[in-house]
Amino acid sequence: MTSRIPSIFKTNANKQKKTFISYLVCGDPTENHTLLAMHIMADSGVDIIELGIPFTDPIADGPVIQKSIDRALKNNTSLKDVISVVKKFRQKNKLTAVVLMGYMNPVHKMGIKLFSKSIHDNDIDGVLIVDSPPEESITLNKQLKKYNKSHIYLASPTTTDSRMKGITKMSSGYVYYVTVKGITGSKLTDLNSIKSNVKKIKSFSKNNIPVAVGFGIKDSKSAKQIAKFSDGIIIGSSIVELMYKHSNNKKNMEKHLSNYLSSISKVI
Repeated sequence: MTSRIPSIFKTNANKQKKTFISYLVCGDPTENHTLLAMHIMADSGVDIIELGIPFTDPIADGPVIQKSIDRALKNNTSLKDVISVVKKFRQKNKLTAVVLMGYMNPVHKMGIKLFSKSIHDNDIDGVLIVDSPPEESITLNKQLKKYNKSHIYLASPTTTDSRMKGITKMSSGYVYYVTVKGITGSKLTDLNSIKSNVKKIKSFSKNNIPVAVGFGIKDSKSAKQIAKFSDGIIIGSSIVELMYKHSNNKKNMEKHLSNYLSSISKVI
């Protein structure tokens, strides 16, 4: 199956709503918790789930997600396990898009061709590799295009105009705009500069690729502010923190996660 992501953004745009993207680390605290959370996300208005691949050196992630990755690694959660969780998710859910998000090392270890085929075979919609810029991911990009899967790239406040053009050219699905120069979990500061950069990315895109904004969105207020000028919003650290806080009681986790995600979904 081809990537669901382009049609999700198009459908939402026609409904005059923004796309809701959530992130969690696979295997924290267990794979069963991850699978449950994914279904809660889908039932609470999330359109696209970014599923984190645990890796020993998560340089772009802040303390909350780093700790989550550490817990997943203690459970020996591997890339194959992450793919297996999506396979189980697809037994009940065929509508919500799933993106695997992580670092290049596990992908290299599996092999780019086998990894891309696994993405296709297990009905995963796209891939976002944090530490693999366009010029270093030509092979992966070609493989994903072969299967009509989305290859998402990051852009940030420090991205030059020429680099931004390259990113929009190779990206498919959406461009993930990082609002801050720091790590995940950082606070939103200057909304005007974020709005200006989102507009700039769109002006560079010849194929009108959607721009989703992440890093620093923690509640319905910040989600609503960002949704005014972006095509989608991405929330990670707050979800990871909330899940861990209530991980000892699945019913509690389900209630709090559902309430939190629904409150975001309503305002965008």
